Amino acid sequence: MKKEMKVAIMTGLREVQLITREVPQPKDDEVLVKLEYIGICGSDLHYYETGAIGPFVVEPPFVLGHECAGVVAELGKNVSHLSVGDRVALEPGTTCNVCQFCRDGKYNLCPDVIFFATPPVDGVFQEYVAHKADYCFKLPDSLTTMEGALIEPLAVGFHGAFEGGARIGQSVVVFGAGCIGLSSMLACRAMGLSNIIVVDIMDNRLNKAKEMGATHIINGKDIDVVAKIKELTGGKGADLIFETAGLELTANQAIHASYKGATIVLVGYSASGKMNLDISLSLDKEITFKTIFRYRHIYPVAIEAASSGMNLKGMVTNVFTLDEIATAMEQCVENKADIVKAVVKVG
Repeated sequence: MKKEMKVAIMTGLREVQLITREVPQPKDDEVLVKLEYIGICGSDLHYYETGAIGPFVVEPPFVLGHECAGVVAELGKNVSHLSVGDRVALEPGTTCNVCQFCRDGKYNLCPDVIFFATPPVDGVFQEYVAHKADYCFKLPDSLTTMEGALIEPLAVGFHGAFEGGARIGQSVVVFGAGCIGLSSMLACRAMGLSNIIVVDIMDNRLNKAKEMGATHIINGKDIDVVAKIKELTGGKGADLIFETAGLELTANQAIHASYKGATIVLVGYSASGKMNLDISLSLDKEITFKTIFRYRHIYPVAIEAASSGMNLKGMVTNVFTLDEIATAMEQCVENKADIVKAVVKVG
């Protein structure tokens, strides 16, 4: 077993460098995981560019990254359901298990959650991580560890679909064809929904959505989005809408493009944290707004769905090594039109 590992630390805004640290030792209820793939999330890029998301402020040195999978390298003495050599996807948050939210089963709302790469908790852009075994989920042989790292955003997609009441027969619109938008689309398809419209302004992302199963794609720069959605839904509007872009414009387009009694799931965070929405029309249509925060009890579902023929890794457009992390972060910031989803291959 190695005693030291490579770690990518954020030293300042748009500054990342590799250092070495000691390989962590797992506690009695933890496992040590040798990471193989780590996704680069939009939140990682936001911290990298601005140093903060709402009240969470990066104080360098800080380690980014929370979407990950790898191989169990060592077991804590109380761990019996995993074995050395198991390939696992890591749910990045651990909770207190005693607060009212945890006891009600809504552990994603736990105020004392410890979540990778949410300041002040370091993330996982590194070679090894020690993590609670109960939050490490064994991958079936049909899934690679690259797909395992994508279970985290897929879990967000499923949580939104569940909270939105997705069901067969509904017409669905997804605003935003980034990783979370594509994950929302995949979750709906896995649940049997077949009429899914994806809206974005970047052709590369829209083409990826079409490749991965969108029924229709709309480039919002070129045509009237609301009119086109009405046309594609026989004039009535969409039954279920996911707003993953975090934009006031698209949130209001969602309201105008919805059918009466529709549900709009707000997934994306706006840059300012505030939006002015057409509430009068929302009242007239009796729209239900749902908001989601991460996910709960979803990893087993997402792993099962991903192993059943889902083209999860189809969203990956770029693969970097850990040694290339500085380049990877800069390219993800500067080339958002072409990079749909980037992952880091460790080792």
